[in-house]
Amino acid sequence: MRLHRNLVFAVIDGLYEIFNEEGYADKVVQKLLKRDKRWGSRDRSFIAETVYEIVRWKRLYAEIAEVKEPYSRENLWRIFAVWATLRGISLPDWKQIVPTPTRRIKGRFDELNKIRKFRESIPDWLDELGEQELKKNWDKEINALNQQAPVILRTNTLKISRNKLRSVLEDEHIDTEFIKGYPNALQLTERANVFSTQAFKDGLFEVQDASSQLVADFLDVQPGQRVIDTCAGAGGKTLHLSAILQNKGQIIAMDIYANKLKELKRRARRAGAHNIEPRVIESTKDIKKLYAKADRVLIDAPCSGLGVLSRNPDAKWKLQPEFIHNIKQTQAEILERYSKMVKPGGKLVYATCSILPSENQDQVNTFLSKEIGQDFTFIKDKKILSHQSGYDGFYMALLERKTN
Repeated sequence: MRLHRNLVFAVIDGLYEIFNEEGYADKVVQKLLKRDKRWGSRDRSFIAETVYEIVRWKRLYAEIAEVKEPYSRENLWRIFAVWATLRGISLPDWKQIVPTPTRRIKGRFDELNKIRKFRESIPDWLDELGEQELKKNWDKEINALNQQAPVILRTNTLKISRNKLRSVLEDEHIDTEFIKGYPNALQLTERANVFSTQAFKDGLFEVQDASSQLVADFLDVQPGQRVIDTCAGAGGKTLHLSAILQNKGQIIAMDIYANKLKELKRRARRAGAHNIEPRVIESTKDIKKLYAKADRVLIDAPCSGLGVLSRNPDAKWKLQPEFIHNIKQTQAEILERYSKMVKPGGKLVYATCSILPSENQDQVNTFLSKEIGQDFTFIKDKKILSHQSGYDGFYMALLERKTN
């Protein structure tokens, strides 16, 4: 592979922003890709994939390069040289690239590969927490979460069948395959920009990981019901619920962030989902008004996001132990408060994209032991680990409110 100066400079600029200026990798990459209109799809792929790779393996590469944060541009060039050397890419004779001791880099890599926190490139505290909570599964799980996530589409069954969508995408030169056990999912056989397709503009699909696609089905909704999605965000699961309801009944999509609900409105228009009513949560009154009013309630709770590290590798470096401690308190409060919206005989799903039992089954068990939890019966739960499924780590629990 021949390295092109303008592409590598874009990578260095992106890394500087992510590591030193708190930039989010997805937003930074999005901005970088618009820098030069002359870049083709191969150029853009190089930038996006190289940035994500170096973000993912930051600790390992920095250790080999013998540089410490905050990283100067010179440090970032050294890290880039490690990345290139380990991939067998010949380094050009540019003034930014200091002579690179190839043999020493490879020797150091072999040495550090024996220590999990370096091999999997994670902070010490996260390695300790993962081992404490997942025990013997941690090794395999963190390794799986360091792989590049596949691109999965969810068929919008309000507009098209999965078989028909597959052939429509084929006409646009996007090849996909079915995934066993995921009735609406298509997996790309090769990465491509699906957002530029006519099929996407026509609202025939959404990009949504396979594990996430299981949540709406888990809620057991029936057409005509009133469903509340309490932490709807931009509405990935809300739109799926709308499709299962066949646009019948009502979905109240709630969130504390108005801008996310605005995005949901836009997506709903494209998807042809007409039974969604977005509502911003401005005070506890907005919740209380809906006590005992819903047939189904989805609590897709805010969480550590550790189950989706494969698509958000920069989260490893932004997450802090205090955040996880605080988010658990938030989860407990949300579960207690929002569960009151379920009417007697109705059902509730508590879900997270975390792999930590303390955010998942432990939260559900604690809730069931409280006074409000006495009104609910535990039906079933599903724990999804990335190394077993090949997709995001996820958790979902189904509870039913007693009628007496």
